[in-house]
Order: sequence, then structure tokens, then C-alpha cells
Amino acid sequence: MAGLDGTEDPRRRTGGAGARRPASPGEQQPRDVIERFGNPAAGEVCLPSHPESAAAARRLAHSVVVLQWGLGPVLAEQTVLLVSELVGNAVRHTGARGFGLRMSRRRTRIRVEVRDPSRALPCLMPVRELDTSGRGLFLVNEISDRWGVDLLPRGKTTWFEMRTTEG
Repeated sequence: MAGLDGTEDPRRRTGGAGARRPASPGEQQPRDVIERFGNPAAGEVCLPSHPESAAAARRLAHSVVVLQWGLGPVLAEQTVLLVSELVGNAVRHTGARGFGLRMSRRRTRIRVEVRDPSRALPCLMPVRELDTSGRGLFLVNEISDRWGVDLLPRGKTTWFEMRTTEG
């Protein structure tokens, strides 16, 4: 898989005689997803801009929050929801071939970043009760403690932060 800048991902493995069938994102065990795609807490993980990548990003986020950082299920559930929303925006609205996911933890907060090559800014829209779409940034705004967008020379990073109870 090529990264956002078109370079080949060094974690990509070639199949051999003993290679197993790759699992779909929904079938993967929590640690397997990090082994397959990379660890977003160690560096940016590049994923293709396909709807199926949202499932991989959700599983990556859950694995990092619960298994690696040992944080609680409520924070994990909220993080997974917001990751899904940011990834959905990157897939639907940027026209990019791929996006990057990165996660970091400080003592009292976590930060999740989704990078894409589009400089178009996301827009927080008013949401009505019967709306069936357009709720992504509304949820990010309501659930996260802070969120924002950092413009880059080639694209942007949309991020959110959440406080942890562990210190």
C-alpha cells in the first residue's frame, strides 16, 4: 500500500507458501490489526481511502486505548466513535487516495489525528433531529474536550483530544 505521499509502506508483507489469507478488518483480533496496519501510537498509519478502512481505524483506536494504554471502556467507545467520524469525513469529502491515523497520550489526555491531503476545511453544521447525515463534527464537538484542524503545506490534520481519568 502506498502512503499518502505515494511511497511504499515498509510494513507491507509479500505472501509466501506459508502465508495465510488476510482477515477482513471485522475478523481481526485486536493485536492482529496493529500487526497488519501498524501502531498509530508509534507513528502515522496510512490507510486507503475506502469505506472499509473505517473499520480498521476503529479497531486500531480500540486496541491502542484499551490494550496498549489500559484506559477504560467508556473512553475507548467514545474514541472509536470519533475516529469513525473523522475517518468518514476524510473518505467521503477529500477525494484523496488515502489518509493517516496517529494517536498520542499525555498524562491526562489522549489526542487522535486524521491527516489527509486536502486543504478543504471541515465545517461544523447545525444538526436537526431528523437529519440522517452531517452529524460527524457535531459529535466530535459534543464528545471531545477539544478539537481542531491544522493546515499543512500539503493537506490538513483534523484532531480531537479527550481527558483521561488516569493520571
